[in-house]
Amino acid sequence: MDETTAPSAPLPGPGLADDGVGGAILSGLHQILDLGGPIVALLLVLSVIALTIALVKAWQFVRLRPARIHLIAAVERWRRGETRLAAEQAALWSGPLAAVVNSAMTGLLSGASEDHVREDVEQTADEAVGELRAYLRGLEAIAQAAPLLGLLGTVIGMIDAFRVLESSGGDVDPAGLAGGIWVALLTTAVGLAVAIPAALLLHWFDGRVDGERRTIERLATLVLTNPPLADEAADPATAAPATVALHPTAGRGHAH
Repeated sequence: MDETTAPSAPLPGPGLADDGVGGAILSGLHQILDLGGPIVALLLVLSVIALTIALVKAWQFVRLRPARIHLIAAVERWRRGETRLAAEQAALWSGPLAAVVNSAMTGLLSGASEDHVREDVEQTADEAVGELRAYLRGLEAIAQAAPLLGLLGTVIGMIDAFRVLESSGGDVDPAGLAGGIWVALLTTAVGLAVAIPAALLLHWFDGRVDGERRTIERLATLVLTNPPLADEAADPATAAPATVALHPTAGRGHAH
């Protein structure tokens, strides 16, 4: 008599467990999208955009820290009278803060008039602050639009609930009303869940931009109020770093 061996059932492993959890998450997300409709789908898209902006801005501010430390040291060297070495050190870095410091040092070492240098530094500082505030308008728009979209979904859900109530006449089915009320509450919750973190992140990034702006103003003032000596400004050897400052080297860890 032949014996047949039944194939053994596969033992549950990490991959199957992960698939089960992932499948449950996808199923729940699909159910939320079905119930919430296009408004919830739009809110989820806005949440992804807000998260992307937050990661980009966080990475931008992290990359500014090394440049800030070295530029502060360069400005202190400038104040001690080591203008050529200070300009060479500042020229190794790029980014919003470095652009302002290099602009101030370049103008003074080139022998330009103080008014011209100040005007150029102010324009460079405005551009630097604008670069620091890049994408924050988008985060602000999401923080303001998300709760309004949630409110729109609430109104649509309540309209649907009252439509069911009207069509049912005197025989009201609670299950029919529950669908519209569920949509109304769901869209409101999702809208607030997107808007609240976006608003908090926006305020935090605004604080970081204000801090960088104060640093820019302080360092630019220190450079402009400590001009180099006349022979240093006229020395061609000290004017060389001014050219380098416009095209920083890419060999070190620059902050863009």
